[in-house]
Amino acid sequence: MKSPLRLIVATDLSAPARHAVDRAYLLAADAKGELHIIHALELDALDNLRELLGANLTSAKSAIDADARDRMQQLVAHHAQPLGIAAQIRVVAGKPLQVISCEADALNTDLLVLGARGESYLRHAILGSTAARVIRKAARCPILIVKQSPHDAYRSVLVAVDFSPASLLAIHAAKRWAPVATLVLVHAFELPYEGLLWRAGIEQDAIAQYINADLNKHRAQLHDLAAEAGLTPADYSVRVLHGEPSQQIIAMEQEYDADLIVIGKHGANFTEELLLGSVTKHVLAESQGDVLVVAYAHSAAN
Repeated sequence: MKSPLRLIVATDLSAPARHAVDRAYLLAADAKGELHIIHALELDALDNLRELLGANLTSAKSAIDADARDRMQQLVAHHAQPLGIAAQIRVVAGKPLQVISCEADALNTDLLVLGARGESYLRHAILGSTAARVIRKAARCPILIVKQSPHDAYRSVLVAVDFSPASLLAIHAAKRWAPVATLVLVHAFELPYEGLLWRAGIEQDAIAQYINADLNKHRAQLHDLAAEAGLTPADYSVRVLHGEPSQQIIAMEQEYDADLIVIGKHGANFTEELLLGSVTKHVLAESQGDVLVVAYAHSAAN
C-alpha cells in the first residue's frame, strides 16, 4: 500500500505565517496526506537576558513554552473540523533552520511549506531569512513559499523551465500539488553575447533571425519535455519569450493571473547556495503569488 504524502508546515505563530498553515491544510486535504505543524522555540536566546531575569529565567522559559503549545493547539482546533485533517503538532527547542531541516529529514517529507515573512526578528526585507536559508541549503523535498491568503486549490500555474534536470522535477511537482490547475510552461532566454553583437554592429535583421531560430527551437524543446513528463497536449500550454528570465516570468504571472510559480533550483555548490540563483532569487522577491522551489541535486537522479 502506497504511503500517504507527508507535508510539514513551519510556523513562527505570527499572523503572516498563518497563510502558510492555511495553504498546507488545503494541500493536505486535497492529497489526503499527513500534515505536521512545527514551531521552533529558540529558548536559548533568553540566556542573553540572564542578568535581567535572574532567578526568573527558568520560569520565563517555561511560560513561553506553555504559551507556544497553547497557541499551536488553538491553530489546530481552528482547522480540524472543516477539512477533516488531524494535524500533528510539535514545539521543538532549537534554532529554526536546524529544527526545520531535521524534522523534514526525519519525516522524509514530500513538501515543506513556509511563510514568506514572519513578524519576529527573523524577518528579512526580501524574504523571511529562515525561508531563504532553507532554500539555499537545497532541501531534498520541494519547498513552497506562501505569500497569499489561500481560498481554494491552485488554478493557474506557471512552470519556469530552463531545460536543466530540475525542470522535469518542477513539472512533476506542479502536477502533484496543483492537479486541477492550468499549466503554462514558460521558458525565457537571452541570446548569448547579444549585447556584444549589437555593439559590434551586427545588423538588426540578422540578430532577429537568431532570436527567432532560438524561439522555435525552445518551443519544440518545451513540447518534448512536456511529453517526457507525461503531459498530454490538453494538460498545458507553452510560452517562449526573449528577454531577461526573471522579468519575463513576473510579467507572465500578471498576464495569466497565476497563483503559483514553480521553479527548479539546480546546482549544489557554495556559491549557488549563497546566491540562491539569480532567477530564483528575483522571482521569490518580486512575485505576488506563491512560489514552489524544486531542488535538484546529483543524488536526486540516482
